[in-house]
Amino acid sequence: MTQFDGELSPPFEIVEPAHWRAPIIFNSPHSGSVYPDEFLNASRIDVAALRRSEDSFMDELISDLSERGFPTVRVNFPRSYVDVNREPYELDPRMFTGRLPSFANTRSMRVAGGLGTIPRVVGDGQEIYRERLSVDDALGRIEALYKPYHRALRRLINKAHQAFGTVILVDCHSMPSVGVSRDEPRRPDIVIGDRYGTSCAGLLPDVVEETMSELGYSIGRNKPYAGGFITEHYGNPASGLHTVQLELNRAIYMDERRRERSPRFAQVAADFTALADALAQVPLGDLGPFQAAAE
Repeated sequence: MTQFDGELSPPFEIVEPAHWRAPIIFNSPHSGSVYPDEFLNASRIDVAALRRSEDSFMDELISDLSERGFPTVRVNFPRSYVDVNREPYELDPRMFTGRLPSFANTRSMRVAGGLGTIPRVVGDGQEIYRERLSVDDALGRIEALYKPYHRALRRLINKAHQAFGTVILVDCHSMPSVGVSRDEPRRPDIVIGDRYGTSCAGLLPDVVEETMSELGYSIGRNKPYAGGFITEHYGNPASGLHTVQLELNRAIYMDERRRERSPRFAQVAADFTALADALAQVPLGDLGPFQAAAE
């Protein structure tokens, strides 16, 4: 399952503006919806079940931002196939025939939950595969898809950092409107994740909250989502590298059952444009580099 020409060509897309308005990158790592035939044939569940893990249409909500001076990044392969918001080798040994390399992280909480770099389950806990995969298959996906994406994202971040002295990565996700646990309180419209104040200057989540609250959205911070690997890995405020994760409640912009855009879709896209404009007005000098607040 390592031959991706055609089906997954290109595996991801970066759209840079002709002129950068600000060092702000909008990234959609989980909206990919191109499912390789070999993956579908190996799955015990149908594509409708697999798609429950998608951040459907998130890439479309931010797609117009490149025309306004902000680069955008979108992944085309699904997170249920390879999840780029994980460490490169978070792998569950129960999924594979053969021995995993010694550097694989087999004990993370995400692996334990079945949501490693090569996921074992979709978001609602359904097992994906009929049979175990070969280790070579997993490593092949990581080499062909995961690593090129992160190399390209790192190049884009470095380009902005060198040109402006600082960079803001906005990692865009969506969440089911209802959590798995019945004990979980009602989810807000947007959850801002900054790894509890460690992945970006505190000014940035404040701007996001103020802007989106004024537009009528209810806001939460860090619960139930504080930010994944991308937020943690690329966020280094002391070096002028700021990442903030946004989780948008899917009920706001789509019919979750039918997986269709809702009538409010265009307005939500316009509100993301307003957010980008607000972030672009933040004086870069106010972003450090300086030490982030301790948790």
